[in-house]
Amino acid sequence: MPIKSRIRTIPDYPSAGIMFRDITTLLKDPEGLRLSIAGFTQRYAGMQIDKVAGIEARGFMFGAILAHELKTGFIPIRKKGKLPGAVMGYDYALEYGTDRIEIHLDAIAPGERILLIDDLIATGGTAEAACKLIEKIGGVVVECGFVIDLPELGGRKKLEDAGQKVFTLCEFEGH
Repeated sequence: MPIKSRIRTIPDYPSAGIMFRDITTLLKDPEGLRLSIAGFTQRYAGMQIDKVAGIEARGFMFGAILAHELKTGFIPIRKKGKLPGAVMGYDYALEYGTDRIEIHLDAIAPGERILLIDDLIATGGTAEAACKLIEKIGGVVVECGFVIDLPELGGRKKLEDAGQKVFTLCEFEGH
């Protein structure tokens, strides 16, 4: 059974017209979780990756396991005010307002090759901000990996237009 079939769709959540792609069904399925990590591991085995960075919060789950499999460290990219110690932040635009993500100042040494992981790419705003933050602190983004792509929302294209490589395990039409 493929990964996509293990992801539940919840209509009209969090608002009318949205088809929410719920990865909790994938995470609770031992074989589904193994298949997800194996898909990423096969993609990135043999690539020079110094650390894996995961975007809060679902990117932590996939990213930390993948970092273990790739025998590298893990970097959490968090929402404002969630990391102790000295941080660097990056503000980015939302549909209505702005948000901020942060990373520890000592998370990345200059020139380190970073793999960015999250569960889903939709409009690409948070992932693009994470890439810019990684680069701002001195890292090099090797690729952005996601479990799910929602191509109609244009996030993949946005990242690729910004010069990033993108890999996804599956995609869903609609949003």
